[in-house]
Amino acid sequence: MTLSSSLSIRSVLVANRGEIALRVFRTAHRLGLRTVALYTDLDVAAPHVRAADVAVRVPNYLDIDAVVAAAVETGADVVHPGYGFLSERSAFAAALQEAGIALAGPSADVMELMGRKDAAREVAVAAGVPVVPSYSFDDDPETFAYPILVKAAAGGGGKGMRVVRSAGDFTEAVAAARRESAGAFGDDTLLLEKYVESGRHLEVQVMADTRGTALHLWERDCSTQRRHQKVLEEAPAPTIDDDLRHRLCSAAVDLTKQVGYVGAGTVEFLLDTATNEFYFLEMNTRLQVEHPVTESITGLDLVELQLLVADGQALPISQEQVRSDGHAIEARVYAEDAFGGFLPQAGTATVVRWPDRLARVDQALESGQVVSTSYDPMLGKVIVHGPDRETARQGLIAALDATAIFGLTTNTGFLRALLATDEFRDATIDTAWLDHHEVEAPDPAPARDIAAWHLATHRPVTGSAFDADGFRVAGDPAPVRVQLDEPVVVRPRLRQVDELTVRELADTDRDADGVVRVDVDLEGVGRTTAFLRPMRRGVEVTWRGQRFVFIPPDRAAGGAAAPSDGTVVAPMPGTVLDVRAAVGDDVSAGDVLGVMEAMKMELTLKAPHDGTVGSVTARVGNQVALGARLFEVTAHDTDSSEAS
Repeated sequence: MTLSSSLSIRSVLVANRGEIALRVFRTAHRLGLRTVALYTDLDVAAPHVRAADVAVRVPNYLDIDAVVAAAVETGADVVHPGYGFLSERSAFAAALQEAGIALAGPSADVMELMGRKDAAREVAVAAGVPVVPSYSFDDDPETFAYPILVKAAAGGGGKGMRVVRSAGDFTEAVAAARRESAGAFGDDTLLLEKYVESGRHLEVQVMADTRGTALHLWERDCSTQRRHQKVLEEAPAPTIDDDLRHRLCSAAVDLTKQVGYVGAGTVEFLLDTATNEFYFLEMNTRLQVEHPVTESITGLDLVELQLLVADGQALPISQEQVRSDGHAIEARVYAEDAFGGFLPQAGTATVVRWPDRLARVDQALESGQVVSTSYDPMLGKVIVHGPDRETARQGLIAALDATAIFGLTTNTGFLRALLATDEFRDATIDTAWLDHHEVEAPDPAPARDIAAWHLATHRPVTGSAFDADGFRVAGDPAPVRVQLDEPVVVRPRLRQVDELTVRELADTDRDADGVVRVDVDLEGVGRTTAFLRPMRRGVEVTWRGQRFVFIPPDRAAGGAAAPSDGTVVAPMPGTVLDVRAAVGDDVSAGDVLGVMEAMKMELTLKAPHDGTVGSVTARVGNQVALGARLFEVTAHDTDSSEAS
């Protein structure tokens, strides 16, 4: 829905990067605005830089002076902060105001007030909005009704937060939360609140102008989260009734008016599923990552509304005109190994395919792009809108099946598997579910079988099937269609595969990027799609969103599958903190060889099997790259040891 008529502003600078910068630029270009991008040395060739009319280098996206100077230098009328970085820094809002530049957001005073959980709680109480029952540090911990939650007053994201289940654990938990809060926010002030064991995270999108109008744009459910980080978001919230929806949205508007808020904001609530009572959590004074699901059900462009308000205009719609049609679900695609401890990943995304025809995709990742751990690991968002929740869920599963990212491990397979669980289908997941349940990883066998079938049935003209430039297929390079009249058994060349039964292969094609799409009907699996990319040593496959790499057998060893070579590598870029093994040491499987730090996490490096340490390249204090070889463990000779 296009709402704006004319704007007095002429240019917008986006103080952000990646997919949110591209998202804002799309609306700005549609409105005829001149766009200004920021970039650091790592982002010189990033997609958001190329998408803007003007680009300015800054030393750091968090450098307030440099960002404001760039806005002044380029004549920007308004700055859109996106999310993260400076989006909720009151000092940034104040600096823009002093420079005479509008911010697509609230005032510095409101940002400061609502950015603190303790102050925001007081605003909620004044507005008559329910808050979580709390305790005072002056009270005796022995009198608390456990469990309780200790949390930082100055920030969020799970930092400075501890669940305490007994008075005996109270002192230690408070000390740990204070240290973490001071380190993350420069403030060790804490709150003590009742901990809701089974809760749902419901939030209300609000929009307010400078004329005193405040609207709600309905609610979202963000209960599917891991360690307080959202994974899937949807709108509207499933399973809640109209009375609860009305009370939630009304409370959000009351709080918005109470604080004199201007712009787009999100009021977050915790719903106690045991009592059906909800409590105010916090207010995010910016656009949210999950705003597309609200746009999908309302038909509104939230960035357009932000720019209208920043231009001093009145909101052009009434509360009665804000519709809610159908259901939308969003999946956040991250560069992380979800089935390997959720470690952030880095490297080159050699080939990227997004499901643009099946979903709305907000992303800034393209083929050949280097992904660094210097920034948030979110690569993009896949959003599907349907007439009802189940249609949207099935549509998002199909969209993730059609997503293929090669060269880099992502959480796409995890997202697909999570969407397919009975718990998500039935909307029974609460905020703690993912912290206590394992999502089953996709079975690698079908991906392996498809790769094996392809390697066994496509004869190369010259060279090897593993040539880096892709498969060499005899005849016309146009898409191949193969119809098999009856099941066949193929004995593939890839290790760990005994046999493969394929009933029918249809629509096998290879694109210019060397990626082969295979739509196949497998016994025991049914109709499925996979994407294959040949490598010099093996083949890379994405199936159901998950990336697999299959390596051919060692021909010198007679085709036998080789055991682990005992190499311990850096699972991500980081710093070596400790080295506990030396050359010649005898170690057992699981023994800690060393410790490294990456993305503010400590990672232990363990021996993959019993053996003797053959080499140690890790050095305390060294910066190491992803995949750097740090230790080598030579396996003991099992046969000779048993004989002796």
